[in-house]
Amino acid sequence: MPDAPLPSVLFVCVHNAGRSQMAAAFLTHLAGDRVQVRSAGSAPADAVNPSAVAAMAEVGIDISAEAPKVLTIEAVQASDVVITMGCGDTCPVFPGKRYLDWQLPDPAGQGVEAVRPLRDDIEKRIRELLEQLAPEGQARARPSGTDRVRDA
Repeated sequence: MPDAPLPSVLFVCVHNAGRSQMAAAFLTHLAGDRVQVRSAGSAPADAVNPSAVAAMAEVGIDISAEAPKVLTIEAVQASDVVITMGCGDTCPVFPGKRYLDWQLPDPAGQGVEAVRPLRDDIEKRIRELLEQLAPEGQARARPSGTDRVRDA
């Protein structure tokens, strides 16, 4: 019996350097093979926010090798759920997609102390989203203790 198609989520913020990177990393870390994860920005920065990298490292998730990516129509079309974080009208909208707008402060220019509460809020939202999209025990849960992330 073939596996059901994986749900796919696209996280979008303006610079794809903080909020969307942290959200994508949490979902990838927690979901394993149960969800396809993408992130992008409407006006990508040159690099991921160092405070976001440091805050995520504190919880054992390394995003230091990530790079901001430009938002494309193809990425939106390939996703079941699009979660925006402050990109406003620059995010394309297509019929049949589920859209969520998470009102989260932009961590640009903030130190790690200011990013920690944002990181924790994002993790809470990701855990709730994951329970909706791919509850524990559904197809393709990776073995516990496995930290390897597969490319979508």
